[in-house]
Amino acid sequence: MLTDLVRAAAQSPEPRADQSSPKLWRPRRVLVTPAALEWEHGRAILERAAALGSEIVELKSNRLTGLSGENDRKAYVNAKTTLAVVVAPPSKRRLQPIPPSADWRVDLAEGCPAHCQYCYLAGSLSGPPVTRVYANLPEILGGLSEYIGRGGVTSVSEERAHEGTTFEASCYTDPLGIEHLTGSLAETIAHFGSWKAPVQLRFTTKYDAVQPLLTLSHQRHTRIRFSVNAQPVARFEGGTAPVAARLRALRQVALAGYPVGLTIAPIMPVEGWQEAYSALLQEAAQQIADIPDLDLTVELITHRFTPGSKNVLTGWYPGSDLDMDEATRARKTTKFNTVKYVYTPDVMKEMRAFFEEAISKYLPAAQVLYWT
Repeated sequence: MLTDLVRAAAQSPEPRADQSSPKLWRPRRVLVTPAALEWEHGRAILERAAALGSEIVELKSNRLTGLSGENDRKAYVNAKTTLAVVVAPPSKRRLQPIPPSADWRVDLAEGCPAHCQYCYLAGSLSGPPVTRVYANLPEILGGLSEYIGRGGVTSVSEERAHEGTTFEASCYTDPLGIEHLTGSLAETIAHFGSWKAPVQLRFTTKYDAVQPLLTLSHQRHTRIRFSVNAQPVARFEGGTAPVAARLRALRQVALAGYPVGLTIAPIMPVEGWQEAYSALLQEAAQQIADIPDLDLTVELITHRFTPGSKNVLTGWYPGSDLDMDEATRARKTTKFNTVKYVYTPDVMKEMRAFFEEAISKYLPAAQVLYWT
């Protein structure tokens, strides 16, 4: 199997190296389980990874091994340079609701190659932060039809009913950041484009490698949102595309007919935040000013953290100056009886009022979906 992959990689075209090409993640090694090798989609992922020069490691069992390190930091580094090709078990294919974003969460992968110092996955996924991609994509897509009309967000909302049943593909990953390796996103977009039903795929990304998506027959059944932030906050987003590149990519996909969106997150009241976020919104407005039939949404998400995520992030990024001081936050208990820290009501009120006014001024055609 490995010999075949190396031979196929040698025959594959080299990725473009000119300066206009987005920077693509190249995992140092790729772990693959026996179950994943049974799927054509899984084998195709390995061929792409081998073409990029990644070491392919064929595991003896379907359990991931070799992710530990001498300490937590070493384990983090090992995981962040590793891609694992696995099979999503039935439990992962039973969709969960994901308000306020969408009706259902559909996972094409788990984990992300970026190094965001506020990473939400730190409090959501257990173990070393390896990126797992699912080889059994046909099985995942084949199970979606039973969820049509059953959601609790767009499926029951008069205001958003035109979106149909919505499926969020970026809860636990950034699917565009790994698309050059997986091809899963393009296949899923094509699946939704050919689906004769009131449905919409949604995903958010901090990357800009949208070229493979521009010619797909999406039929406007996929909304591509770009997670963006003001420059003083974007510095916490290591390993991602620059915000300006993300906004240029937003323009590209909008011109290709996709519904688009801005996910402004995590919003932080850093020094000079009003001016910084105004500049961000003005830059976004310039990119979309002349796009015909623009369908633009905005989602506004403030920074929050849990005691568990703070502990993990402090271990991952010990030198970070990200503000996670509980003394300056409001303590909230969630419906799951867990604790999270958010901004105080007066700060939240000030920021929300600012964004409502600024978006109305700079992006008057945008539909604001929610503030949280």
